[in-house]
Amino acid sequence: MSRLLVIGCGGVAQVAIQKCCQNSEFFTELCIASRTKSKCDELAKKLEGKTATAVTTAKVDADNVEEVKALINSYKPDLVLNVALPYQDLTIMDACLACGVHYVDTANYEPEDTDDPEWRKIYEKRCEELGFSAYFDYSWQWAYDQKFKDAGLTALLGTGFDPGVTSVFTAYAQKHYFDEIHTIDILDCNGGDHGYPFATNFNPEVNLREVSAPGSYWENGHWVEVPAMSIKREYDFPEVGQKDMYLLHHEEIEALAKNIPGVKRIRFFMTFGQSYLTHMKCLENVGMLSTTPVDFNGQKIVPIQFLKALLPDPASLGPRTVGKTNIGCIFTGIKDGKEKTIAIYNVCDHQECYKEVGSQAISYTTGVPAMIGTALVAAGQWNTRGTLTTDEFDPDPFMDMLNKFGLPWVVDENPATVE
Repeated sequence: MSRLLVIGCGGVAQVAIQKCCQNSEFFTELCIASRTKSKCDELAKKLEGKTATAVTTAKVDADNVEEVKALINSYKPDLVLNVALPYQDLTIMDACLACGVHYVDTANYEPEDTDDPEWRKIYEKRCEELGFSAYFDYSWQWAYDQKFKDAGLTALLGTGFDPGVTSVFTAYAQKHYFDEIHTIDILDCNGGDHGYPFATNFNPEVNLREVSAPGSYWENGHWVEVPAMSIKREYDFPEVGQKDMYLLHHEEIEALAKNIPGVKRIRFFMTFGQSYLTHMKCLENVGMLSTTPVDFNGQKIVPIQFLKALLPDPASLGPRTVGKTNIGCIFTGIKDGKEKTIAIYNVCDHQECYKEVGSQAISYTTGVPAMIGTALVAAGQWNTRGTLTTDEFDPDPFMDMLNKFGLPWVVDENPATVE
């Protein structure tokens, strides 16, 4: 029995909310809140007669701590699921602390304005000390750890697929298959085709900033940074086929490097077609990926936000996307004194996701784990206090729920490795 406030009503949020409503024996009441209340109302109407969960809606500006606090105090949820923008993580965490409720999100904090002098000073110090230059990292949210401990609250960070499920896969491998994990390769393959010349499968602001940034990986106790898209590998993904994939910086590397003892190397790869890369490079070259406001016809606009308005909404890609995703991890290490290699992965079909919840598989593979992590925190099964990532909890109940709620996983004890 849980009362849940969900902030956000984009593609991932709509999947998470529908999965919560499939789990109505646990999520008995749910409020959908967003800056655009009409989107919340539309989803609530769609859910009428299909769930026993009592669904209400509200308008909230997630950039405004006082508005979020007022909504929490009014609705009185047991927990807040943040599926808004990563820019709003800290605002919502502040409100949860002030109101005494648990917090869950799917992606770590990054600033909306990367030219902000105060943020820039801290960012440049981190770049110098740690050796990677991505605009997103866990330091801002980890700084809340003691506050959440003192308040007796849990903040579960990064509970999508990657980060999220990939870190649970790691904890599961560590618990059941290895005495020591030495290397982790996280592979994210989208073999889907939406038919557009160029579109992003999740929020364009976040996606394009992430992909165009320098890549980095963890090796022998430190970060190694490389130019964007400079490390390419080919891999034959089960049920998808041969794909080109590129090394990126990704936030779960940071958490796993801290939490997995003895790990020697962690890398993250994502697949991209040549058309996507060509379009992205062109947009980058003409300044459309910039977060710096520019003057246009007497007003300030942020180029990447304007681009987002021009591109197809990721939530609209479901009916036209065909194919499958394959996302998982390849582990090497030692078990009982012998070298061991396994892979754990999930394959998800875009059209099957659309038939079930009206979304493509990228939103589905993020929204389902968001529901699962939220349920485990609300039920008290994941009850460590502080700011934590999914690899810091017992993986078994999460893995069981993945199978139950639409993301079945496979363990391959003889996988192909990545050179």
